Order: sequence, then structure tokens, then C-alpha cells
Amino acid sequence: MNAAHPMPSSTTLGSPSLPDELWRWSATEMAHSVATGLVSSREVVESCLGRIEEVNPQLNALVEVRPEEALSLADDADRRRSAGEELGPLHGVPVSIKVNSDQAGYATTQGVSAFQDAMANEDSPHVASLRRAGAVLMGRSNSPAFAYRWFTNNDLHGSTLNPWDASRTPGGSSGGASSAVASGMVPIAGGNDIGGSVRYPAYACGVVGLRPTVGRVAQTYHPDDVDASLSVQTMLVQGPLARSVADIRLAMRALNDFSHRDPAFVPGAQAAARPDRPLRVGLVRDLGVAAPTAEVNASLDQAAGYLRDVGCVVEEIELPVLAEAYRLWYLLCMEEFRLAMPMVEEVGDAGMKKAAEHYYAVAADWWGEKPTLEQFIAGYARRGTLIRRLGEILETYPLIVLPVSAEQAFEQNADIASVERMRQVMAAQASMMAIPVLGFPAMSVPTGVAGGLPTGVQLLGRRFDEETLLEAATVIEARAGTFTPIDPR
Repeated sequence: MNAAHPMPSSTTLGSPSLPDELWRWSATEMAHSVATGLVSSREVVESCLGRIEEVNPQLNALVEVRPEEALSLADDADRRRSAGEELGPLHGVPVSIKVNSDQAGYATTQGVSAFQDAMANEDSPHVASLRRAGAVLMGRSNSPAFAYRWFTNNDLHGSTLNPWDASRTPGGSSGGASSAVASGMVPIAGGNDIGGSVRYPAYACGVVGLRPTVGRVAQTYHPDDVDASLSVQTMLVQGPLARSVADIRLAMRALNDFSHRDPAFVPGAQAAARPDRPLRVGLVRDLGVAAPTAEVNASLDQAAGYLRDVGCVVEEIELPVLAEAYRLWYLLCMEEFRLAMPMVEEVGDAGMKKAAEHYYAVAADWWGEKPTLEQFIAGYARRGTLIRRLGEILETYPLIVLPVSAEQAFEQNADIASVERMRQVMAAQASMMAIPVLGFPAMSVPTGVAGGLPTGVQLLGRRFDEETLLEAATVIEARAGTFTPIDPR
């Protein structure tokens, strides 16, 4: 770091000390230091570019980085600060964008070779929000083809590795985002989640990931002239990944802009009323779909203990509503996706095609080979009932602690190894898969490391009550600590 810029003080940032390498700093520390002139955005961006050059060749987390463009954005951020202009919450802070999100001047590849020239003319609303908040858009993070798997590899961009263990998945579909954040390339990465694609990568790489309430963050997923499927409109969200809860808060301050382009966006949504104290917390170990491993159970006990220590009343409960919602995902989402299968057969890669074959084989156990229109309509009707039932439970337990997955990070390509292994993978993800169907907010919080792999828990809360999740996550993080950035292993 340039000696002309002193280290931020502990009284300024609430941290006893900060490392010399700026890429190691949190987004909160970067934003404060840039805004107050302690460091320049150029220095921060140069440091992150150096880290990308050091570790990205091994991890392949960011698949398109334009250093000169990033430095130009940083210089503009420094100019605006020097001119005394109003600064956004992420002013001068590096952020990555996923390859399935529109970013003006970049191809929205979706990890598909046929789309490598699908240039976006304008930002998706959530990308525009980050840009208006002052973020320096640093690069494009990898994703499986069509964001379809919990494993991040595709024929266009190649495989992304988990910095903790190259033999394990970094998660998917936001696996490039989680790998980049965990290894220190960027402090915040954008992701999206319709089946766990923010929370599972965060869990697999030992970082924090938030899935907001449906309607909280304005987005587009398809070009405006393409009709988005009903599941995308009702279940998909954009959410941040970061190394700390404070940085998730910071990112959510940025992802708060109005947009008329999102039919599900709820402008000015009223936050849920603060729950009564002491906070009642439901602890769910097993939905009756897949028994958690000893490591997952230990993480649940650990998080529950931390919450009890600050006065929460933690009670073990059963939550069959989520087991039903999990199976419903494979009716409502997968049957809609079946309409896209001719395109998948034409342009999808071999891994995605095999994953789809296995998904449908397992889903047939519940819904048959060809679910009927009547089943699909009844499924959406049932969805409304389950939303109401879960809402009622959350009035009693405004916070629920449960697994992200019943296993730690899967071995690479476990989903395409066999139908039986896919059946196990799908079952392990049940508590994570259920939540998007019902549109509630949830987040993944790391709790430790076991067997060389991260562990963590999932927090589920009331709609438009992200604040309770963030407060609980802060307690867990304060006791468990943070575990990244790390060097690839």
C-alpha cells in the first residue's frame, strides 16, 4: 500500500488492525477509506487486480476481466470524491457480476457457447443499482450453463474450482462468485437464486450469502422482449455474496433502487414489524428427506448455542411444510423448464444435458414421467397454502435455523455421476430448495471448518424481514469468526 495513505484506525472502522494488502479488506473498510480519502479507489482496484492475476488462473472464478476499464472506473470514482460529489454506499468498491446478468457492453453468455456474442445493451436493474451506488464492476463470474447446476462448469468458460479443495464444488450456480469472494478477488459478488444459487455457493466456499424476499431487489433475468417464466417471476431473486455480514448489509443498501422493468418488484415494501423479545428461534435438523451428517448437526448445535447465549429461546421443531415445498419445486420449476429442453438439446453442454436427465428421473418418483396441466395448476394453488402456513409458523418463530445442505460441499460433478447419486444430492438440498418456492428470505452463514471444508447454517425469516436474519447472522459471525479470504489449496 502507498505509504502516503495511512491505515484506517480502529476507532474509525471498528477493527483492531487491517492487513497491508488492500484486497484483504472488507467492502465496508474499502468504502469508508475511499470516501474519507485514506486510500484511493485506484489503489483498491489495483490490489484486487493483482490478486485476480495471482489466483484466478488456478480457480477460474472470473471469466472476463478488463483491467483498463476497471481502473478507469476507479479513477472516475476518485475524481467524483475529490469534486465533493455525493457518494453511494459502494463508492470505489470492486464488485463482480454473474455471466447470466446483463451488464452493458458484455455478453450475457449464460455459460453457453452459442451465446458468447449475446451482447447486452444496458444493465439489468440490479447491476444498474450497483453502478449507481458507486461500485467498480470488476469482472464476470462463472456459472454452469443456463445456471442449471450446483456445480460451476461449462463448455464456454470451463470449470471453476473451490479454493478450499479443488475436488469439491464451489457451488452453483453462483460458483464463480463464491470462489472469487472466498479467495479475495473481490469483496462482494452478485448472484441470483431460484434454487439455492446464492446460498449453496456461499456455504460451499465459507462465505455469507443472502437470498432476499421476492420483490425486494429489482431485476430482469431475460431480455425485456422475452416472456419470463412464471417460476422466474415468482421465485428468482438477486442477492449478494460477501465475506462478512456487514458487507452483505452494505450491498443491500445499494440494491434498493426502483425499476419499472421488474413485474414482481415491490417498491417501498414495508419492513416486517420487529419481532417480540426474547426472540423465539425454531431449530430444524431434518425435513424427513435427508439426514444431516455429523458435521452439519454440529454446525446447527453451534449456531443454536450462540443464539441462546444472547437470550434467544431456541426450540427444536419439525417443518413438514418445507418438505412438501421441496417436492413442489420439481413440479413448478422443472415442468416449465421442460419447455426449454429443445434449446438445451441444441446448445447446452453435455454436463447440463446429463444433469437434466437425472433431475427429471428423480422428479418422476413424485410426479410421474409427464405431469399433467391439472397437476401443475394444483401445484400453484398448493403453493399459496404453503406460503400462508409457513407465514403462520414464522409468527411464532420469526427465525428458523436449518441446514443449507445435509452434506458439506459435494464432490465435483456428483450430480452427473449417476441417477442414484443425483437422488442423494437433491435430497441433501431439500431445505434450501423449498424456500424459493415460497418466496421467503434466507441466508447462509459460515460456522467453521471440518475436514478441510467449510461448515455453516441457513437462516430463514419472515417476508421483508431481512433485518432479523442479519442480526442473527451477526451474532453467529461474532462468535464463530470469519474464514476467508484464503489462498487456493
